[in-house]
Amino acid sequence: MDTELIIRSSPSAIDFALLKDGKLTELHKEETSNKFNVGDVYMGKINKVIPGLNAAFVNVGAQKDGFLHYHDLGPQIKSLVKYTKQIQSGKLKDYSLKNFDREPDIDKSGNIKDVLKAKQSILVQILKEPISTKGPRLTSELSLAGRYLILVPFYDKVSVSQKIANEAERNRLKRLVQSIKPKNFGVIIRTAANEKKVADLDKDLQNLLNKWQVLSQKIQNAHPPQRVYGEVNRVTTMLRDILNDSFTKIVVDDELLYLEILDFIKQIAPDLESIVKLHDSPTPIFEKYGIERQIKSSFGKTVMMDKGAYLIIEHTEAMHVVDVNSGNASDKTQSQEENSLQVNLKAASEIARQLRLRDMGGIIVVDFIDMKNVENRKKLYEHMKNVMADDRAKHKILPLSRFGLMQITRQRFRPERNINTKEKNPSLVHKGETDAPITLISRFEEDIKRLVDKGHKNIHLHVHPFIAAYLTKGFWSIRRKWQWRYKAKIKVQPRDSFKYLEYKYFAPDNSEIKF
Repeated sequence: MDTELIIRSSPSAIDFALLKDGKLTELHKEETSNKFNVGDVYMGKINKVIPGLNAAFVNVGAQKDGFLHYHDLGPQIKSLVKYTKQIQSGKLKDYSLKNFDREPDIDKSGNIKDVLKAKQSILVQILKEPISTKGPRLTSELSLAGRYLILVPFYDKVSVSQKIANEAERNRLKRLVQSIKPKNFGVIIRTAANEKKVADLDKDLQNLLNKWQVLSQKIQNAHPPQRVYGEVNRVTTMLRDILNDSFTKIVVDDELLYLEILDFIKQIAPDLESIVKLHDSPTPIFEKYGIERQIKSSFGKTVMMDKGAYLIIEHTEAMHVVDVNSGNASDKTQSQEENSLQVNLKAASEIARQLRLRDMGGIIVVDFIDMKNVENRKKLYEHMKNVMADDRAKHKILPLSRFGLMQITRQRFRPERNINTKEKNPSLVHKGETDAPITLISRFEEDIKRLVDKGHKNIHLHVHPFIAAYLTKGFWSIRRKWQWRYKAKIKVQPRDSFKYLEYKYFAPDNSEIKF
């Protein structure tokens, strides 16, 4: 599978799109004005301690105070508080922790009022960015992430990612890290460390220890609310987390950002330096790689799939609801049960993509097409788990209920990505907004393919004049590409009487073609 990362830069934000085999799978935006990124460390001040919630509200400079629950304090919170006080008082100059005496762990079922008090300064890390009316979710269990390792101060344990399944490899990595790990630091070995040599692991560990030194130096003169450690920008964070040999291209349209990414790649994966490219075409970068078109056809309430099937995605206050519809997708050679299974399997793949694309979190309920066969229901559940396996957000999938509903929970770190795919309705009669014409293109092409497969070689497509102009614009128009691709004669007929998104197919004798 070929993986490409396409990055568009503007003065106010950086957009980056992850493509797998040309298909958009992730879309993110990093706004330059955003102060609170996941992983940033702040010196905050506790405004309130609420025993009833077993949590504290911490001022880190956000519009709303951050939320710090007792379970997010971490067992070694007393060691962190002691370390912070000793640095700020000038008693501690050695940040290596080798001579630091750790405090006992706090009780797992304790109460926050016994650990923290109002007006106290505390070091916290952003766990979730501010979402809607909520402030950031915080943790005082600090961790610094590298390419292969995650450094956890005030611990001694070494753990290995569950995605590394080979027991011999797990033991090898654990043994290597134990031999290089400094005292009073815990380490989590990431999936990317699989089959890496000790030199690679040690280099990553030293970089993380250097970051800890920088963070500790800033604590001395930090006054809440103040950021003492900032994660690298989201583009390099993403590269750090997912870069592998499947990447074939990283393209960026800003020279300074290009040089920054190139320098980062040289540090973490020098053998992939050649795939970093600077976009110098007059065509906008997202247009050139077909991303704008995919955005408009992938976002919105209705998501079209192959053979006329589609999804309806709606967001309520409590959850996301996804309805799977077969549309006119059917194969006369198969039974209704088999048709339902095939549509459901395709829908599961598209839903997994949509969750990543929109960064949907919380509770997601999917209403699949009913299937009576127990084996088919089990097959759908296993398929959903497989297509969700690459999702980096923590998630849990439950089997289909008796009513054909599947429940999914997905961890939310950032606000959901919503893009308005509607445009101003050009009709003089019908005001308001309507779907962009590009949302119809994939539907038209799928229909034409099916008609050609059924033996239709001369197809007349009747559409609104605006849509007709869109399909026939230029010498190498969309209509001409379809003719070349499917070896069929296709005529696009403007119809003034049609509504904006209305369309019909006719044969040369003016008889309507129906599916």
